[in-house]
Amino acid sequence: MAFDFYKLDSQLTEKQRLLKQQVDEYVDQIVLPSINPFWEKAEFPRDLVMQLKHLPIMGGVIKDFGCSGLSLLELGLVMKELAKGDGSLATFYGVHCGLAMGSIELLGSDEQRERWLPSMASLEKIGAFALTEPNHGSDVINMETKARMEGTEYVLNGHKRWIGNASISDLMIVWAKDGNGDLGGFVIENPQQTKGVEIHDIQGKRGLRAILNADVHLKQVRIPIKNRLPKVKTFVDIATILKLGRFAVSWEAAGLAEGAFEHALAYAQKRVQFSRPIASYQLIQEKLVEMAAEVTAMQLICFQLAHQLEADAYSEGMLSLAKYHNAAKARHVTRMAAETLGGNGLLLENHIARLAADAEAIYIYEGTNEMNLLLVGKELTGFSAI
Repeated sequence: MAFDFYKLDSQLTEKQRLLKQQVDEYVDQIVLPSINPFWEKAEFPRDLVMQLKHLPIMGGVIKDFGCSGLSLLELGLVMKELAKGDGSLATFYGVHCGLAMGSIELLGSDEQRERWLPSMASLEKIGAFALTEPNHGSDVINMETKARMEGTEYVLNGHKRWIGNASISDLMIVWAKDGNGDLGGFVIENPQQTKGVEIHDIQGKRGLRAILNADVHLKQVRIPIKNRLPKVKTFVDIATILKLGRFAVSWEAAGLAEGAFEHALAYAQKRVQFSRPIASYQLIQEKLVEMAAEVTAMQLICFQLAHQLEADAYSEGMLSLAKYHNAAKARHVTRMAAETLGGNGLLLENHIARLAADAEAIYIYEGTNEMNLLLVGKELTGFSAI
């Protein structure tokens, strides 16, 4: 069952409906039957993830180089449907196809795109995006990681944290400041085998446990000059990448909520207490209707934001409001879904506990909800509170 109370799927083309169906089938037949043990053990489900390459989604919105060339609406639909199955899976896809491949496509040279994108589109090589630092988060102005030129190489020194895919990556884009104070994107190939790179997966996460996030220490790491992305000098140059990140995470949050609601509704219709399905009781119906209303609002925001982006008629505040609203509502809906199942809502086998834990992580990343709130506040009032 796919929840679509306001018939938004009627706006989709036949191609878009088929794409959505293909991702749905992958989630139902491959992800849901096998993801829980990986999530519980905090293991990356490589075999499961590698089957993504059989779907027409790799490379996201990138055209050519073996990529799928999705529209923004199609990218959103893919993120939502993947997240209905598992937040870690959707996050892997967003990091690899959006942040890593997107950086190379938008900011790399023709030679770099030809060198790296085809093998990333086929999942022969996995990408990581190393921006966040332990002391500054994504505050690029105060970034401490540095790159200095020595002969025909750059030498990188610094510390990155919460880097998704780092320990399994074949290409890691490290963001650092050069000797002129300019921002640069530096591609480390085979980082696990590169001298001076230390990668330690972060343990003890309570959300997104099936994607690996790492601390990355860089000590005198040497890379060739040709591995610097040439089309970036300031934060403005990578803003488009991060913009698409907020867009994708808004859809991801909607997917987590939609998935949890669908599980809760199906359970309530089948679970019998006091000789009646619990869906027939007023208090359960109250929860179901409130969840349905929130999920519908999230879907409407996502669809409209996609249309605004495709028409180039968006603002930064629109992106931040979508992330702020949907991340907060994903927390709320997944918690209510768990409550609907009572004690069974705590069990991974019913999937909602995992989706709820992942919703907590979504609330924090791609800009905390507090930061996105303040960005919307600035656009509304004209005053920056940051």
